[in-house]
Amino acid sequence: MSDDLLEAAKAVRQNAHAPYSGFRVGAAIRSAAGIHVGCNVENASFPEGICAEGGAITSMVAAGDTAILEVLVYAEADSPVAPCGGCRQKLAEFAGPDVKVSLAGPEGIRTVMTMGELLPASFSLK
Repeated sequence: MSDDLLEAAKAVRQNAHAPYSGFRVGAAIRSAAGIHVGCNVENASFPEGICAEGGAITSMVAAGDTAILEVLVYAEADSPVAPCGGCRQKLAEFAGPDVKVSLAGPEGIRTVMTMGELLPASFSLK
């Protein structure tokens, strides 16, 4: 089921704007409305850029959905690249603790965890 997310995240990564770090990241989120993608967009006024996960969340909300069913993050690095702390909290806003988060690279999915494992003590309205 994650193959379509992997291809979407891999493709959108090519559009990343990373002139400062040279590190491109793509993210794909599955919601009831479909697949939403995002890529990192750096800015000279660091850290005012946008992470791939945040871009995908914005796309999902703009499409009228607010529930994440699955997440995949794609980056080309020696080890799996997990969302930053801020993005973990952003994802937790729309994803329950059992939502699957896959971390992928050129060879495919490297690690799969849940949102609860990724951010065990997320801040919420509760």
